[in-house]
Amino acid sequence: MTRVLLVSHYYPPHVGGIENVVRSEAVHLARAGAEVTVLTSGAETATTVEDGVRVVRVAAWNGAEARAGVPFPVLSPRLLGAALRWARWADVVHVHDCLYMTSWAAGLAAALTRTPQVLTQHVALVEHPSALVRAVQRAVYAVAGRPLLRRARRVLVLNDRVAAFVAERGARPATVRYLFNGVDTGTFRPARTPAERDAARERFALPLGRALVLFVGRLVPKKGYDLLLSAADPASYDLVFAGSGSETTADRPGVRHLGALSPDQLADLYRACDVFALPSTAEGFPLTVQEAMASGLPVVTTDDPGYAPYGLDRTRLRLLPRDAGVLREALRELADDEALRTAMGRYSHTYATTGFAWGEHAARLLTHYGAAAGDRTVPEDREERAEAVT
Repeated sequence: MTRVLLVSHYYPPHVGGIENVVRSEAVHLARAGAEVTVLTSGAETATTVEDGVRVVRVAAWNGAEARAGVPFPVLSPRLLGAALRWARWADVVHVHDCLYMTSWAAGLAAALTRTPQVLTQHVALVEHPSALVRAVQRAVYAVAGRPLLRRARRVLVLNDRVAAFVAERGARPATVRYLFNGVDTGTFRPARTPAERDAARERFALPLGRALVLFVGRLVPKKGYDLLLSAADPASYDLVFAGSGSETTADRPGVRHLGALSPDQLADLYRACDVFALPSTAEGFPLTVQEAMASGLPVVTTDDPGYAPYGLDRTRLRLLPRDAGVLREALRELADDEALRTAMGRYSHTYATTGFAWGEHAARLLTHYGAAAGDRTVPEDREERAEAVT
């Protein structure tokens, strides 16, 4: 049985993309027979068992997120002791992203205990509106990110932009691989009937008989919520926002803000809406786009180079420049054309169900763990070798 230490700055019930990915990885790795421990932050130091996964939470201060929208927990000094204990226990340490104290502690612990390390880098440098935040990112990648990337025996990325980013910051080219995030296509699925869709709308007090355009994500400029607000057209469609953030979208015609929702609530909300829009920047193929596709929604998002490796049919997705006028015209077209929405939604669902299964993701992770640990009884297939970034 493979013993895996997964490391993430946050973990559910905290809401966010990385923590949802880590939880799904943990649960599906456990279902595949691995013994999984997650090291993360929490309101207090505690160890629990959730869905067959041991979750070790170290007390943290979250003032940076509460005051500035920067998701950076500051953890108790107990973090390093916990990281050393569980790195010593593990066959492989899998760190998510370079920017966080949990990653630094786990990387140091893996080095001290000589435990093989795998690293998933989710994003490249985030062009945050704050010059201070941008400067801190660069400093962290230079000081802490480089040794983490250099030591990792596997560096997993979603797209070419992040692959180039990690290579520039010390990742050895032979270690870099592409790996899709997965989606729970049982939870995130289309409404089976118009009545099911209408019932979902009623649960969220959303209007019937109106085209609803959904945004899911934190209300920060990187996600493009402000650009979507600029593209509002109450005569054609309503905008529905789901996500946390200090900014408000309330008190505007045709705009509804539902706040942060659980995964099950989000799945229900996807089924309630007609179109998914995410005019974000520098994200590649974010998890919310995958969830929307699994839910059978037409997708309107930014024409990011990160989509290039995935062979998407651009007649069945709208990949657009970050321009409010262009975005408004695309959303008007979809709001007015039910047949087009149906065709695009069918494509989304087919693509997701054939490419985003979490079980396949977990199987690929176990292959990477075996390779990282030098276990040649778990061979890399031809496709994996072809995906090496050289």
